[in-house]
Amino acid sequence: MAEKLNPVEDGGSFVDLGSITSMDDALKASSISKEFTRGKIRTGKIAAKRPDGVLVDIGYKAEGFVPASEFSKYDEIEVGQDIDVLLEEVENENSMPSLSYEKAEAMKTWDRITKEYGEGYVLKGIMRHRVKGGIMVDIEGFQAFLPGSQLDIGQVRNMDDYIGKEFDVKIIKINVERHNIVVSRREILAESLRERRAELLKTMKVGELRKGVVKNITEFGAFIDLGGVDGLLHITDISWGRIAHPGEVLQVGQELEVMILNIDETKERVSLGLKQKQQNPWDGIAAKYPAGSRVKGKVVNIMPYGAFVELESGVEGLIHVTEMSWTKRISKPSDVLAPDQEVEAVVLDVDTNNRKISLGLRQKERNPWEVLAEKYPVGSHVHGKVRNMTTFGAFVEIENDIDGMIHVTDMSWTRKINNPNEVLKPGQEVDAVILDINPELQRVSLGLKQVESDPWANIDSMYKVGDIVRGKVTKIAQFGAFVELTNKIDGLIHISQLSRDHVAKVRDVLNEGDEVEARVIKVNPEARQIGLSIKAVADGFSEEDLKEAEAAYAQTLKPSEGIGGIGGLLDNLNIKE
Repeated sequence: MAEKLNPVEDGGSFVDLGSITSMDDALKASSISKEFTRGKIRTGKIAAKRPDGVLVDIGYKAEGFVPASEFSKYDEIEVGQDIDVLLEEVENENSMPSLSYEKAEAMKTWDRITKEYGEGYVLKGIMRHRVKGGIMVDIEGFQAFLPGSQLDIGQVRNMDDYIGKEFDVKIIKINVERHNIVVSRREILAESLRERRAELLKTMKVGELRKGVVKNITEFGAFIDLGGVDGLLHITDISWGRIAHPGEVLQVGQELEVMILNIDETKERVSLGLKQKQQNPWDGIAAKYPAGSRVKGKVVNIMPYGAFVELESGVEGLIHVTEMSWTKRISKPSDVLAPDQEVEAVVLDVDTNNRKISLGLRQKERNPWEVLAEKYPVGSHVHGKVRNMTTFGAFVEIENDIDGMIHVTDMSWTRKINNPNEVLKPGQEVDAVILDINPELQRVSLGLKQVESDPWANIDSMYKVGDIVRGKVTKIAQFGAFVELTNKIDGLIHISQLSRDHVAKVRDVLNEGDEVEARVIKVNPEARQIGLSIKAVADGFSEEDLKEAEAAYAQTLKPSEGIGGIGGLLDNLNIKE
């Protein structure tokens, strides 16, 4: 027996020199080892087929094993069939060559792709398995990477649905250094879609009807798939009537027929209409709803400025807040009307160009201000309750929630009223006279003093210079005292007329509430002034003294001062003691 030598590695193979019996055998074994080089592709014949794989004879002293999983169609593999395999190891731990059919095919495909196909080439690919960020695709035996973003045009919810299926893919990147290939299915679909869209756009015509499917719904409208081209159905073109959101009328996946409104071939945009399939309800609307006619409808929307009422499908009218009541001030339309409420209104105006109809709620009844003007002509007496006070007057309810205003200047003939609460109080019932009624402006002017005749109109017959009168002191001023006479007329006792003796202060002689007797020394109807004198009452006061007192009073209170009467003197001058 020949001497056993240590194994010698040769090109990845091992030769057992101990088993060689002659020099010829040694040379033969060395020649075989050099023929089989690891990493090379060899052609072999399938020697046996088992459920888990095949034995392949590549001409080596032992057969190699290839797993069944490396064959895409293992059931079609037959014994005796020639296949190419990659020699991964000349001998493994079982003294058998390690072979790979899959890697051999990948190497051949890589060479073919890089030499014959290149980037942009389209191949068939089988979706093998998921990896991070995408799917590995088998293209003629090579495992290429398909990113998830390149799988489909739309959003992919589950990539597992694509595993095991065959699709056309496009080579978009070849990295020679890393020995990998990136492919895309999306680009093929997008290109095909562009071609179909271009062809479809050429066949479309404005005004024609097309069937489509609702693809997506937004706040401003819905996108309709017309079989390769998406058209926009704007919210304003969905219905002649009012809709707040397209979702009120449409649903994703819904089939419907739409009209082509506009085609932009450059931007590949199509505008669609749904309401255009029906006649415009605004055609002839003015004749259908003439001004002054009564209509019925349903409240469909309430805004801060009014309420929209649907008269028929696609036709709405607005009841402005100012047209809801003749007498009440409506601040919120929702205080009067509610959504879905059935109402009757009067047509005020129709604007067909702007598609607007103005409606009135209060016009169902006659204007109560006009009725009031007929019932109470100027000069009529009315009785009412004070409902509200302002700095310039008081509002008195006449009837049917209609108020008339008594201005402070119409509260007294004899006094200047600075604030109405000097005369009236809320809730107080008063008699007044109609001074003016303006139905258009909805205003009624009332007078309180006009209930009585103006006492100054007959002042000459009531008071004459020299008459002795009695009255009560109502106000004290530095220059004198005001005394209320009959008919609420005030007279003024100047400080110089309080006594024959010198008076330093009025309050040294008089106080509010004192009853006094005095003589009339001056009557001025134009200035509404009456001058009084206490010292002129005393015995021995001659006619000459009376004339001197009248002259002194006239010099003290000149009509040119425009004090507006004795009653206004104190208020105008803001006189304090």
